[in-house]
Amino acid sequence: MDMKDPVCGMEAGGSSRFRSNYKGKTFFFCSESCKDRFDKEPDSYA
Repeated sequence: MDMKDPVCGMEAGGSSRFRSNYKGKTFFFCSESCKDRFDKEPDSYA
């Protein structure tokens, strides 16, 4: 699965352990810090 981290734009595939669900969609992240940034302001990145 080829997915981009919505925070930094790096590749973050479906195997990434860093993920969040928002409005019925799963977002994948390259790192915990990107996941934390998304979780604080999901509307800015979704």
